[in-house]
Order: sequence, then structure tokens, then C-alpha cells
Amino acid sequence: MIATRKIPVLAILLISLAALPARAQTPTVDTQHSAITIHVFKSGLFSAFADNHEVKAPISEAALDTAKREVSLKIDTKQLAVLDPDLPPEKRAQVQTRMLGADVLDVQRFPQITFRSSSVETVGSQRFRVHGDLSLHGVTAPVTLDVTEENGSYRGHCALKQSAFGIQPISIAGGSVKVKDELKIEFTIVMASVK
Repeated sequence: MIATRKIPVLAILLISLAALPARAQTPTVDTQHSAITIHVFKSGLFSAFADNHEVKAPISEAALDTAKREVSLKIDTKQLAVLDPDLPPEKRAQVQTRMLGADVLDVQRFPQITFRSSSVETVGSQRFRVHGDLSLHGVTAPVTLDVTEENGSYRGHCALKQSAFGIQPISIAGGSVKVKDELKIEFTIVMASVK
């Protein structure tokens, strides 16, 4: 008798579960198609003889929760790559070595760059200002990102000073050729659905 009573209860439970709407797919970040580009600018008396640099910073991990309005990103510093297509390969390799070395990023001591949002404010139609903490070179400091949503992707930019993160901008020839303290960061975060 007890066994027969359990069958209808189990059947009702299974039918009820089947009738529930399918859980909405949670969007994830497509790290393969997302991109962060760092623009490094020259300055100084003889800056005409120096080069601006463009650096690709691949995202190793990312999470974006649109419902909670939270974002976090992680970059493996060893994966940063100097693009500079106009530089000869040997000079580009020198810039790469210097960037990753102890004088700048010191990737052996500081293997990751991370960003975690603290708040997001809407500033217009599909436009946001994201406040958060950037950890770079062993220092965590607040940064603000200006972001625009376009067809499920997020594009934006920010500026930051190397010195705010304990990095002394490169200077050679007594400062007649040097790297500007301020860097320009541009990014595109592409979304993908969990399958």
C-alpha cells in the first residue's frame, strides 16, 4: 500500500519538474575573441627618434554577471605581446623583453593583472561607467572604465598612469627619449552563451 502511494507522488513531481521553464542560459565571456590593447606613447626632446607601442593583453579568465552588474578579468602578464608591426622583428623582440623584465612589468614577481568591478552606473543609452580595482605590479588602485554595449559586446577605454602602480616609465639618454607615464587602454569584451 505504501509503495503504491509513492508512485503517484513521484509521477506528479516528475511532471512538475518537466513543466518548469528551462533555465535561462548564463552569458559568459568569449576570451578568444575579446581583446585588450594597451597604447604606450613616447615623449621627450628626441621623441621623434623613438616609437609608440601597441601591446596585446589576452584575457586568461573573465566573468560578467549582467544581472548583478559585476565584472572581473584576469590577464597572464607573460602573455602580453608587443604588436608594433612597423618595427623590425629584432627591435620588437627587444621592446618585448624590456616590457616583461624587471624594469617594467617584472612578470616573474607579478604574474597576473586583475580587475574587479565595485559599481556600475548607467550614463546613457547602452553606455556605462564601471568603477573597480585594478591590481598590477603588486599594487591595487581604483580605475574607471567608460563602456558602450553594442550587439552583446562591450567596448570601452580608460587611461591610467604607470607610476600609480609603482612602475617607473622607461627613460633613456638622460630623459631625452622616454615613455609617457599615462597609458591608454582599449578593450572589447565579446559575450558567448553557455551551451
